[in-house]
Amino acid sequence: MRLVQITDCHLFADPDAESRKGFPLRQLQSVLERARALRPDVVLVTGDISQDETPASYRHAFDAFSGFDCPWFWFPGNHDRPQLMSELREIHDEVDLDRWRLLVLDTQVPGQVHGELGQTQLQELAWRLEEDDRPTLLAMHHPPVDVGSAWMDAIGLADRDALWQTLAAYGQVKGILFGHIHQAFAARHASSFGEIAIYGCPSTSDQFLGGSPDFAIDEASRPGLRVVEMDGENLATWIERVDL
Repeated sequence: MRLVQITDCHLFADPDAESRKGFPLRQLQSVLERARALRPDVVLVTGDISQDETPASYRHAFDAFSGFDCPWFWFPGNHDRPQLMSELREIHDEVDLDRWRLLVLDTQVPGQVHGELGQTQLQELAWRLEEDDRPTLLAMHHPPVDVGSAWMDAIGLADRDALWQTLAAYGQVKGILFGHIHQAFAARHASSFGEIAIYGCPSTSDQFLGGSPDFAIDEASRPGLRVVEMDGENLATWIERVDL
């Protein structure tokens, strides 16, 4: 089972609009061309599809992702308007990956940049893990750990400690995928069942400079995607970049 993660497209209504260091729609199209060549079984878009929160920006994304021959799924980030997304394509909270399952968590806090799950959603997560012990991936927009940049760590997942407390009782969670940070990232969180792998993904738009205490663009880095392969209970993953 091969999953491709795409994230942080930051599209505008104007298809020729420019971001800080590039053209978001053109870059997304280049990343998706690479993604299609990888022949994924599933494509997952982990939020911040739009920058200007317009219906036209989501239509650009919908049209672009509809070029895949496999199922694709999206969910909102802090920049997104879920209602506009849902009008084009349903937002799922679970994806069946055959011998694996993917659970999607909504970290959006309306009007805020940081993320939060909340007690109700954490309780629901526990119930969902109780009902199925297949190897599980979690996906969310905001990072559930510090990534080493002070400005970004301040706008990550606010209730990360509560998330880790919830997951401490469930050994089937093997990894967490997230967006938001516009850069490749990998870490591991120790639990009583072993370790949970944690992965961030490059943006299809601008890349952020890792390790910077203040906001900074990584002008040397390229847009990209993450590939995740599940074989039995084993998980393998890597980053693919595209030239512009």
